[in-house]
Amino acid sequence: MRRAVSVLLLLLLPCLVGGEEVLMPSIQLYDKDGLILRTFSTTQGTYYHPVSLAEISPWLIAAAVAAEDKRFYTHDGVDLAAVLRAVWQNAKEGGVVSGASTITQQLARAVSPRPKTLWGKAQEALDALSLERNRTKEEILEDYFNRLEFGNRTQGVQAASQFYFNTDASHVSVSQAAFLAGLLKSPTYYNPLLHLSRALKRRDYVLAQMKANGFIDEEIYQLAREEKLILSAAPRALKAPHFTQWVYALLPPGTRTVHTSLDSTLQAQAEQALSNHLSHLTDSHVTNGAVIVLENATGRVLAYVGSADFNDKKHSGQIDGVRALRQPGSALKPFVYGLALEQGKLTPATLLADTDTFFEGGFRPRNYDEDFHGLVSVRTALACSYNIPAVKAAEQVGASALLDLLHQLGFYSLSKQADFYGLGLSLGNGEVRLLELANAYAALARGGKTQAVQLAEQPDIKWPAKTQQVLSAQTAYLITDILKDNQARSAEFGLNSALVVPFEMAAKTGTSKDYKDNFALGYTPRWTVGVWVGNFDGSPMQNVSGVTGAGPILHDVALATQQRYPSPGFTAPKGIKPAVLCNETGLLAGPKCPHTHLEIFDEKHLPAVCSGQHQPPVSSVQITSPQSGDIFYVDPAMPRRAQQLKLSADCAQDVCRWSVDGKALPGTSCESWWPLSGGKHTLSVVCGGQTDTLSFEVVE
Repeated sequence: MRRAVSVLLLLLLPCLVGGEEVLMPSIQLYDKDGLILRTFSTTQGTYYHPVSLAEISPWLIAAAVAAEDKRFYTHDGVDLAAVLRAVWQNAKEGGVVSGASTITQQLARAVSPRPKTLWGKAQEALDALSLERNRTKEEILEDYFNRLEFGNRTQGVQAASQFYFNTDASHVSVSQAAFLAGLLKSPTYYNPLLHLSRALKRRDYVLAQMKANGFIDEEIYQLAREEKLILSAAPRALKAPHFTQWVYALLPPGTRTVHTSLDSTLQAQAEQALSNHLSHLTDSHVTNGAVIVLENATGRVLAYVGSADFNDKKHSGQIDGVRALRQPGSALKPFVYGLALEQGKLTPATLLADTDTFFEGGFRPRNYDEDFHGLVSVRTALACSYNIPAVKAAEQVGASALLDLLHQLGFYSLSKQADFYGLGLSLGNGEVRLLELANAYAALARGGKTQAVQLAEQPDIKWPAKTQQVLSAQTAYLITDILKDNQARSAEFGLNSALVVPFEMAAKTGTSKDYKDNFALGYTPRWTVGVWVGNFDGSPMQNVSGVTGAGPILHDVALATQQRYPSPGFTAPKGIKPAVLCNETGLLAGPKCPHTHLEIFDEKHLPAVCSGQHQPPVSSVQITSPQSGDIFYVDPAMPRRAQQLKLSADCAQDVCRWSVDGKALPGTSCESWWPLSGGKHTLSVVCGGQTDTLSFEVVE
């Protein structure tokens, strides 16, 4: 009879069987040491980790067979005896109390869900017969244990074992096996997180069935019933959420398991440092921050903190501060000077005038301390982060060449033309990413060589910066030597700032002009740390500078990184030459120079020898008309448009840019005309990288 029914159903199979649903496993991300960082759910919203039958405990198989289908190994997919018994029980009770579905039918329902109708049950039976015909019992069991849901978004016995008991399916005890098998009847009704007593009662039933079917003896039965089950169910791992989210977006199709580059211990230390210092900055209206740590030699990301709290909706914690666009302020200055050194236009000893200066377009930068410092060396200007000398350095190399260098260094976010940024690019008027900054500083640590940021062991999971020699090793070392010179920066930051650590580290800060962003970067030969603090809503901070905002976080993260990844000091490459300098001129000291100091140079770009006159460089441009303090009167009897003041200047290059009260005048001639306008005025001319300024008055 059973064989005849099976054959009849198989004849109807082509008309009824449905398509199989494709289920992709959950993707799991681990840190570099194999610790779980995050598991991503499937497209169905479940956590699914398929395993082979050999990786499933025999106790689980015995428990499922005893509770769900004790004749599994003898039927053809449909247990007719169970069906007849269920029909009788349901008729007797006047309702559905038994479904009589076999393991194979349950699998068929999981693969191709059917409506809960008589016709749907018939289709389910046909699917079960097809499964039995085309697969072995072992294959059916393996698919069954991987396909069925165990509640709380766990699909398959491996995900369930890990979620409920923090163990693999191969290691569950008899009691745990019975508990999991019991959930299969109704994962919602027996949900142990909501109805633990129901789940335990169901476990006891399964254990009784296992004993009744001879799978366990009385002793094992009693021990299993007495075992106290401790559920380890907790929020699923969500470590380094911004980092894992980015890695997940970069994964090639078919990826199942990824071992990332992240160091969980250093990650936790970076998160703690950020949290600790932000708590001290609340009065300064600083609500968020970000940290990244790179291993220079490999480009691996060792720590990645996108925000202070991923779950903080009030302060937009889900925004990734490592990759968000922000203005870097002075953090770009090392690359300005690097380009000028590379081109031989400046040396670390070159003297630049830190004086009130109007640049092209009326651009009139101010220093952070609102003061001017006269003639300063490139070393002092960069170490103290003075703005005006940096713009003068940018003027010598040109905004276009500077932008080209930044693109080579990986600042892909600077997508506008050079004219859009102008010389203000040297002070960070364009938006960049902390990721880009950190990788560019890592290039300095690598001797001027850029390379991709590596996020995982898989070589194709990376941020695609190009590998190329952008600056010479000599230029990179000169910039590094300045950035690690605590004595040189002491005039601006003091001798005991947050940038001081008990090992060699080059460091630089940057603050946007409107105080919306604050950066601190530090690097050793082995690693690079980047920090940003600010507010994701774009509101400005209050009384926060690089050494008070991001600096202390850099300090603590650098200490933690050095402890885990000890780095040696910097070593000068070939071609670096020390020389004695004349203090007054910034030139190589001659026999008549009374005040000297030691400086280092790229031997290809040594300065000239001082003549001994010890006169500081004078401006190569001088305004000849008007004279400082002149007073002009407007003649009411003459047409106003005819009353113009002649502007003239002496300059060897004969290319002058004029501005009055910061407003640029058209043309580049060293002779120009300006319509008279009442009041006191400031006149400036720029020529050959030098500036002359004077004041005059017009009386109406």
